[in-house]
Amino acid sequence: MRKATILHADLDAFFASVAQRDDPTLRGKPVIVGGGVVLAASYEARAFGIRSAMGGRRARELCPHAIVVKPQWEAYLEASRAVTEIFEETAPLVEPLSIDEAFLDVRGLERISGTPPRIAARLRREVREDVGLPISVGVARNKSLAKMASAAAKPDGLLVVAPDREAEFLDPLPVERLWGVGPATTVKLHESGLTRVRQLVELEQETLVELLGQALGRHVHALVHRRDPRPVRRGGGRGSFGAQSALGRAPKSPEAIDAVLLALVDRVTRRMRAKGRAGRTIVLRLRYGDFSRATRSQTLPQSTAATRTVLKAARALLAASRRTIERRGLTLVGITVANLDPRGHGTQLELPLDGPSLDALDAAVDEIRTRIGPKAVTRATLLHRETGLSHWLFPDEDPEL
Repeated sequence: MRKATILHADLDAFFASVAQRDDPTLRGKPVIVGGGVVLAASYEARAFGIRSAMGGRRARELCPHAIVVKPQWEAYLEASRAVTEIFEETAPLVEPLSIDEAFLDVRGLERISGTPPRIAARLRREVREDVGLPISVGVARNKSLAKMASAAAKPDGLLVVAPDREAEFLDPLPVERLWGVGPATTVKLHESGLTRVRQLVELEQETLVELLGQALGRHVHALVHRRDPRPVRRGGGRGSFGAQSALGRAPKSPEAIDAVLLALVDRVTRRMRAKGRAGRTIVLRLRYGDFSRATRSQTLPQSTAATRTVLKAARALLAASRRTIERRGLTLVGITVANLDPRGHGTQLELPLDGPSLDALDAAVDEIRTRIGPKAVTRATLLHRETGLSHWLFPDEDPEL
């Protein structure tokens, strides 16, 4: 039997969680995103019966003291990009389902990254520490079980469904928890006295087909018998490489911010070289202490994956925001390299720097880290500094679960 190597990762109450992350005064309070129609509700608001797609008037009747906030689409896209980068770093096969969830196939990564539960735990920690958002993860043998496991783990949890305990997990669930069973199908099943998965297991496929129709009946029969052969399929081609780090509310010195920027650039360019990609556009993303955001970018004459070149451009972009940072403070910094070319097509050639080229220097550092470990070589600027990126740079240090 195949092992449980498929992860379903789903950000919790995504829009509301972003609002609570960016405005600490909202944390622990019932938050509704959207006015006329509820786009999202925090778990504190859900406790009052508020749900997505509910009318705003009805939501306010259920919870008069709920705090209504406007959608912040730029913040959602920024957070989604950052989480996707962590997904891509975690597994070679990532299948996005929406802006806030994806499947990951971690099969064959045990010797490199640890067991699937360890990988899932590390992913959750990185999303929490580096993006500032809660995420629930289900681990199972197939996609439907993994998705149902992540739903059962919410909020902010991890649930592993071992192959020999699948029936124990699935059979007691309400029928509406089956992936693909919507409200109309739920009503049909309830009208027939079928409320739990264990009842559906006892039915022949023909009975379900007669009740639900050919396609849905066969689909439900397969799900309740834990059959789902659909593989995790890679999403569309990557359009950028990026990373970001939340800095917290405490003031940061220019040197500390520069150290974080260096660590981010080092991580991004190393991943680009590992994937054989190079890019021309350097994008710096900042979130200030007053929750406002800024995005600055520079397009280079030629594409590059050299750490020194990207860092120089990123530092110049950061310098342009220095006065604003001094006035408002800085709570997040992110770096993205976009406008990608395959490595070797239009890639910038570095001039020699007292001997070996910068490309050769980067390659030598990458080789040492690959052979000996991510901690084998680090930059002097980062010694004895807390950048907030330790789990990105040194994933081999994660404790056992």
